[in-house]
Amino acid sequence: MEQPSRSVSGPLIAIVADELRRHAPFDRMSIEHLQWLAGEASIVYFPSGATILEPGQGVPRYCYIVKQGAVAGFGPDQTATETPQWRVSAGECFPLGALVSVRPVTTVARAAGDAFCYRIGAKAFDDLMEKSIPFRDFATRRLARLILDSRLAQRVDATSASRQPLERRLEDLVPGQATLCSPDESVRNVVSKMRSGRADSALIVDERHAALGIFTLRDLRDRVALEPARLEQAVAEVMTRNPTTLPADAMAFEAALLMAERGFRHVIVTREDRVIGVVSESELFAAQRIGMPALSAAIRSAPDVAVLRRAAEDVRTLTRGLGAEGMPAEQITRIVATLNDLITIRVIELECAAADIDPSTFCWLAFGSEGRHEQTFATDQDNGLLFPDPPDGDGETMRQRLLPLARRVNASLAECGFPLCKGDIMAGNPRWCLSLSEWKKAFADWLRNPDGEALLHAAIFFDLRALHGAVELAADLRSWLADAAKGNNVFLRIMAENALRNEPPLGLLKDFSLAEHEGRPDTLDLKVNGAAIFVDAARLLALAAGGTQAGTADRLRGVALARGFDENETQAWLEAFHFVQQIRLNHQLRCIEERRPPDNFVAPETLNALDRRILKESLRQARKLQTRLKLDYRL
Repeated sequence: MEQPSRSVSGPLIAIVADELRRHAPFDRMSIEHLQWLAGEASIVYFPSGATILEPGQGVPRYCYIVKQGAVAGFGPDQTATETPQWRVSAGECFPLGALVSVRPVTTVARAAGDAFCYRIGAKAFDDLMEKSIPFRDFATRRLARLILDSRLAQRVDATSASRQPLERRLEDLVPGQATLCSPDESVRNVVSKMRSGRADSALIVDERHAALGIFTLRDLRDRVALEPARLEQAVAEVMTRNPTTLPADAMAFEAALLMAERGFRHVIVTREDRVIGVVSESELFAAQRIGMPALSAAIRSAPDVAVLRRAAEDVRTLTRGLGAEGMPAEQITRIVATLNDLITIRVIELECAAADIDPSTFCWLAFGSEGRHEQTFATDQDNGLLFPDPPDGDGETMRQRLLPLARRVNASLAECGFPLCKGDIMAGNPRWCLSLSEWKKAFADWLRNPDGEALLHAAIFFDLRALHGAVELAADLRSWLADAAKGNNVFLRIMAENALRNEPPLGLLKDFSLAEHEGRPDTLDLKVNGAAIFVDAARLLALAAGGTQAGTADRLRGVALARGFDENETQAWLEAFHFVQQIRLNHQLRCIEERRPPDNFVAPETLNALDRRILKESLRQARKLQTRLKLDYRL
């Protein structure tokens, strides 16, 4: 029961407004709107354990802002001694979701200790939503807004000398007027235009300005320089045809990934299929010592493992710089995975050439975080080999031929900085060098007998991805696995039970429940008790839906579409997962700077107040995702 309230008036209005400005979203609101809010507020006290809101009260009459103490939310069947579903402290608002949606709350809000709150009526809340864009933005997309604030703060604080434009739209990076030419112009005329415009490329377009091709200085060197007579030919005969294009509103990050994956250095930018310009490697990586396209080209042409080892260090340097710059975790992990894939592929090519083995006779599989495209700076090898079923049904001969190759690849990758798997989940292990039917039998055994080992394997092998070679074999295996898992309710239920074993480390009286991890006291294991919660839940939901996606975000998006999940709820899960990944990456960067092995044990005291708040909200979303599993499987 709340105690009598006291209105804020007179000189107190300025004091309250100043106090609120220390917290988001009030720090972005105008003074006028802050003072209006303070004038509408009253102060109310709740003794420890007092019930503030509960589902049976109907649509909430008030919005509360915690002034002092904390408030916790419990399920209708929970007691006050159990772990709450959420917890808010000074500067945080509740119940935003219920007020915005005009519905009853779904949890019971109780004072966690003595608590003082500012309170405004529902009408004042609606008025503030109309008056203040920052408040409305925050109330409707709270987690997304907080994460954006964190990224902005990180960019301001970043000490890295490299300033990346990869989060900008391509149209913002197009450097002035492009050199446009028709396909029947002579090469000499095109080169003259390029020289006049100081351009390193010319775009070949039709009468509607649709892209037909691109002619670059590299084309001039490789296709024309040794045959001067070709200067008089039409440029259409020497241009690169069917060039890759991206729309003007695409992110520069997408262009950078394309350059890395396909090895070219220019991307044509279009609007409604009309060319508006070209973005080159130099625009994307002007301030970086190392650019992705140049690095990917160096990897592809590396003559030996020694050169690849240096390239792998350049990959780590590049991605650490992007992390220090505040690039989102989803993009960093994609870049890490893409460049690491190229290194692995080149190692396989070199070892296959040495062993005189055709790489198209097998498929190299990536598992775990590598299979999901979610590698961080602390990752080891998880891989396997898949080869076709031999005509006689006996795969031992092929296995014995491939195992020495696989072991050399594993050893070479270790030389490049990818540690050997402590659990020996590697292609060089005969257990994981299997024919298609042998892999299917292994998966079938795990599905049929879901014991502890099977669940451990499910957390690794079910995230398989074809990395190199006969990729059609992996497509066959993944399609078979999706069908086999979808209808296995016993296995899925046991997977759900397993996915609920690790709980988000949210405290009852404090923000977080801390523990000692490998000698690091008062820390959170944000791999096991953070990211893995999202990963395990997404894997289970995707398997149950018959999905074939491997990445956590892709799985959540696919399941949400298939099952009609609330769009805002799904987006909150995605944002929460990526923020946990961001905190892990930032922590690992600090470990590297301090010359110690990167780990996942984060001390909340090392985070600023905003990031602690977002992390707490992100872990709440992890708990909500687990609640979804409990409802699905009645656990």
